[in-house]
Amino acid sequence: MSWAVDEQGRLTTPGTRNRLRAMGVALLALACSSCATRPVQGVLAPTVEAVPGSSRIPILIATTRQRSSDDPGEMFGSERAEALSYAKIVVSVPPDDNRKIGVIQWPISPPGDPQRDFVTVSADYIDKREFGAAISGVSKESRRNRAMIFIHGFNNRLDDAAYRLAQIVQDSKAPVIPILFSWPSRGVVGLRAYERDRENSGQSSDELEQLIDTVALSPRVSEVTIVCHSMGCATTLEALRAKSMRNGKIGAKVRNVLLVAPDVDVNHFRAQLQQMGNARPRFVLFLSQDDHALKISKTLWGGATRLGDIDPRLEPYKSEFRHERIVVFDLTHLNGDPHSRAFDEVQSVMGMIERRLAEGQQLDEDPSRTVVASH
Repeated sequence: MSWAVDEQGRLTTPGTRNRLRAMGVALLALACSSCATRPVQGVLAPTVEAVPGSSRIPILIATTRQRSSDDPGEMFGSERAEALSYAKIVVSVPPDDNRKIGVIQWPISPPGDPQRDFVTVSADYIDKREFGAAISGVSKESRRNRAMIFIHGFNNRLDDAAYRLAQIVQDSKAPVIPILFSWPSRGVVGLRAYERDRENSGQSSDELEQLIDTVALSPRVSEVTIVCHSMGCATTLEALRAKSMRNGKIGAKVRNVLLVAPDVDVNHFRAQLQQMGNARPRFVLFLSQDDHALKISKTLWGGATRLGDIDPRLEPYKSEFRHERIVVFDLTHLNGDPHSRAFDEVQSVMGMIERRLAEGQQLDEDPSRTVVASH
């Protein structure tokens, strides 16, 4: 017997209260581990204190969230807006000697101590024209012309996603213009929250498509890499599919799409790839076969296999990945939370990629060769 969720977020198959409670407890695995220690409010309230050795990461934001009316340190809440809104924040990351790689060090209470905490240096609402100007400004200041768009997953507030992107950029040393697309996740755990997040993420694909167009049209941007996580990968794939169907192509500037622990039905992924055609970006899949969050998601979806926790060595996946030229990195044996270990262990992941390149093999060559992580 399989489980399913109705429109009110209730289990529709017969079960007991104990089963429901057990499923609710299990859903805690879908939450990012860092969220347990995050402050309740005020994280995006700026602090002007500067600390020698800290790094400042500018984050450009496009979001389908409504502006927050009761917490200035939240900026945008969990309700859906009718149109895209924009913002720019700067996140201060503590000096390397005071932090652990892969960890977001949340302040005990805002605004926090920049010597040991991630803190917000500035936070400004901007409009679409200013957003375009901000892309150019960050490009000129950093001397970078590659943009990275990050789309978060389930159970993420805006501050969760912004600080995660800052951590990814800092720890990977990626020479990119960091851009966050944030859809209205509630930032809480539960069956009803999961269902609502799923609906909100699905309804945000048109706006993500708009953002991709805006970034790609910037004369300062030569290349766009898209990084999506978990439920955000469903939003990403739908935006790319729609863009391809509408324009006949996705666009030459969109070079790479990194799918991290994608909470995506394998069959839907197959269909979307076919609709995108051959003129599509390179897809890189980061998966973990021990991803308990995706196994729970599979149960909630009535047994539909999730792309992010398959065994890529098995058929038909091995042959399909080879045919579709999808690069696969199996992170099962790395440390950290299986659902976020690509970010928790980002330096190990970058090392895997660098080793593959060092062997003289480009990422798009022989994609059937799955790279397995090890320590």
